[in-house]
Amino acid sequence: MEKIIIAVVIVAVLLLIAIYIGATYNALIKKRNSVDEAFSTMDVYLKKRWDLIPNLVSTVKGYAKHEAETLEKVISARGGYNSMTDEEKIDANTELQRSLANIHVVAEQYPDLKANQNFMNLQNQLAATENDIANARKFYNAVVKLYNNKVQMFPSGIIASMFHFEKRQMFAIENTAEREAVKVEF
Repeated sequence: MEKIIIAVVIVAVLLLIAIYIGATYNALIKKRNSVDEAFSTMDVYLKKRWDLIPNLVSTVKGYAKHEAETLEKVISARGGYNSMTDEEKIDANTELQRSLANIHVVAEQYPDLKANQNFMNLQNQLAATENDIANARKFYNAVVKLYNNKVQMFPSGIIASMFHFEKRQMFAIENTAEREAVKVEF
């Protein structure tokens, strides 16, 4: 009789462990999918920004022909976006942010450009897009934090490592110069 009780207890413990593993695995999948969804949302806004750049550059080029080097940096920072990994997109966004700041410096030197209706329209679209990116980045970082907590904390971290769930990169600004807001007002 004791052997039956011990066997039932062992089976119950193994069943509880299996249920915990299954529930934790499903929770990790759900959080990973939330991270992917948040990145995709942010990616839409980043792509929108990247699509506005050629229009902004060509508008500025008409006024600032001798500033071609600055403008070419913006165009090259933008290249190959669709074929990048998520981490490469985050890094490329940092480079694009720097290049956009240079465009704004160039635009400051041309009062006629600042008064151009097309330029002002692009500037307003870019400002709205920057706002959307900031909100999407905030949401993305929040779901990455929840996911990373689940992946790194005990005991779910054990399950995460068994099934190769990896910590995800937050969308952060790397140095203090980039922490300053890009001015899209002229």
